[in-house]
Amino acid sequence: MNNSYKSELKQTNMDTVIEPKSMSAIIAATIKTGIIKSNVFAMFAGLAMALYVNGLHPFEHIWQIIAAFAGSFLVIGAAGTFNNVYDIDIDSKMDRTKDRPTVAGDISKRAALILGTVMMIAGLAFLWSASFYAALFGFLGLFFYVVPYTMWTKRSTVYNTEVGSISGAFPPLIGWGAVSSDLTNPAIWGLFFVMVIWQMPHFYAIAIRKHDDYAKANVPMLPVVKGFKRTYIQTNVYLVILIGVSFSMLAFSPYIMALTVALSTIWLWISLKYAKLQDDAKWAKVMFVYSLIYLMVLFGAIILYSIIGLLIA
Repeated sequence: MNNSYKSELKQTNMDTVIEPKSMSAIIAATIKTGIIKSNVFAMFAGLAMALYVNGLHPFEHIWQIIAAFAGSFLVIGAAGTFNNVYDIDIDSKMDRTKDRPTVAGDISKRAALILGTVMMIAGLAFLWSASFYAALFGFLGLFFYVVPYTMWTKRSTVYNTEVGSISGAFPPLIGWGAVSSDLTNPAIWGLFFVMVIWQMPHFYAIAIRKHDDYAKANVPMLPVVKGFKRTYIQTNVYLVILIGVSFSMLAFSPYIMALTVALSTIWLWISLKYAKLQDDAKWAKVMFVYSLIYLMVLFGAIILYSIIGLLIA
């Protein structure tokens, strides 16, 4: 073997060496930063709504706002961490989750539990410093995600999505509760119920896209247990309900209500249109992508409307 060939082989072997993951990358994957970002955005929508509806000046509530962001980040991260720890057996069987730090051994169960516990305590402390209601809603969101969803229904019933949707709808309530104690205002509850219903079509689309993964892990998602046709029908039922619930946003603004109704109606139209292609994968992909657009547009509009309203008030 000549020296030039040895050199090339050595270089090739060096190129294929997998670099160890950084601690920051491991922690980010463990606490699920992607989910944190989307939920903090939802919290911000509820916060902005509360400031506008109640005529509150942001600078007079600067600590509550900071605490709401910090507390939400930490509590949501804690929920994701506990989920990763409890679901190691399931995640190890699924292609999309088999590389999670808790499965790959990048972080031990003990270390992850300590991380989640510290984040939970710190997060609830931040939310408590903002208000009792912010801490209450933060705790309830974490509890519903970890206990009724992760530890119970995710493994036992096709209605796990409905149970999980409750925890996913708490972030706007956290934001609202951080600066307002008025829980009788229908505006925030309208947004809460829109978020509850939104999650069914969103997660059904994911369940179809990852059908084989869920089947391998014996997770009773609707398309795994009842089939794609039942999932498609149930999705459309929830989309019709979402259109109806969208009218509740009138309590906040007729313009935001009109936008929410339009977004929901378009979603149903997309479902019906792509179902005609008889391509389940295509239908699920388009439905999933639009579900993200739906939330970005709705939350963005609520935040922008609220900020402009505060500026011109």
